[in-house]
Amino acid sequence: MTAAPADLLIESPATSDGAALWRIAKESKTLDLNSSYSYLLWCRDFAGTSVVARGADGEPVGFVTGYLRPGRPRTLLVWQVAVDAAHRGCGIAARLLDGLTRRLVAERGITELETTITPGNTASERLFTSFAERHGARVSREVLFGADLFPGGSHDPEVLYRIGPLTESTAH
Repeated sequence: MTAAPADLLIESPATSDGAALWRIAKESKTLDLNSSYSYLLWCRDFAGTSVVARGADGEPVGFVTGYLRPGRPRTLLVWQVAVDAAHRGCGIAARLLDGLTRRLVAERGITELETTITPGNTASERLFTSFAERHGARVSREVLFGADLFPGGSHDPEVLYRIGPLTESTAH
C-alpha cells in the first residue's frame, strides 16, 4: 500500500462538495448510487457526522458519509465510504474513518460504529475489520436486510457490521 499524501486535508464536507461526492460514488462502481440531490443534502444536513479528504488542489478525493442513529445516538452509522480511483490503495479510507470516529468519540461520545456491507465486498470487509483491530474493538455481523426486502430481486443482502465499544483510548 502506498502512503496517503502528507498534504491530504481531512475535514467536514461543504454543500459545494456534493457533486464531487456523487461523482466519486458513481465512479466507484460498487456503491449504490444515490441521486446527486441526496449528496447535496448529505453535505448540508450530515456534515457534522461525515468527512471528506481533499488533495493538494482542494478537490475531494474521498469521503465517508454517516449519521448518528436516532434511536441510538451514541452509534455512528457509516452510510458510504469511497475514494477516487486515482487515490486508492493509499490508506485514505482508513484515515478518513479513523479521523471521523476519533472526532465523534470526543465531540458526541459515540461508543459504537455500524455499517452494512454486501457479501463479497472484500475491500469494505477489510476496511472495517482492520478498523476494529486497530481500535481494539469487537465486530459482530448479522444480516440486517435480506435480499427479499429489496425491489426487483437483484440486490444482495446487507450485512450489518457492529463495531465497539469505542472509547477515548481506542479512538486514538
